[in-house]
Amino acid sequence: MDKHLLDILVDPISKGPLIYDKKAQELLSRTSRLAYPIRDGIPVMLPEEARDLRSDELERL
Repeated sequence: MDKHLLDILVDPISKGPLIYDKKAQELLSRTSRLAYPIRDGIPVMLPEEARDLRSDELERL
C-alpha cells in the first residue's frame, strides 16, 4: 500500500482515519467499525463492499 495514498484516504462514512492491515489487505475504520478490502492493490472504499469488524478486532486497533 502506497504511504502517500494511505495519508489522503479517509473512511467515506465518518471521514475519519483508516488503519492499514497488511496481512488481511484491508483498511480499517474504528469509527465506522468497517473493514474496506484492498483488491489487486486498489482500495475498495464502498460501504457496501466493506465488512463489519468484530468486537475482538476493534480491541486490537
